[in-house]
Amino acid sequence: MKANGGAAGVDNVSLEKFESNLKNNLYNIWNRMSSGSYFPPPVKAVEIPKKNGGTRILGVPTVADRVAQMVVKIYFEPKVEPYFHADSYGYRPGKSAADANAGWIHSGANQGHTTRWCGEPRISQSVPTLCV
Repeated sequence: MKANGGAAGVDNVSLEKFESNLKNNLYNIWNRMSSGSYFPPPVKAVEIPKKNGGTRILGVPTVADRVAQMVVKIYFEPKVEPYFHADSYGYRPGKSAADANAGWIHSGANQGHTTRWCGEPRISQSVPTLCV
């Protein structure tokens, strides 16, 4: 969070303000998460520039919600990671879209299969799914 600047969410609590009352803020997150009463607040919509011009909307969660998300990630990721298939690439540590493409090419070539490729562009760009 600090590396990215730790921008404030809808509650306008910056990383610095969160840290100024760290013990109490962490206790509040722990209390709500452990009691099952934690519900993430809405994200703040911020327009950011695109490289090719225009803007896109970026959702900025609160600092407290980013802390809660990281706690869940650190706790659950090592427990569930062993159950994923080796060819599963989405939202996994150390895996990327480029790895997925390389994996498809590698597995199809080694098994002698004719691979049918499907690409799914962003819905927001109003382009239908393309299959070749």
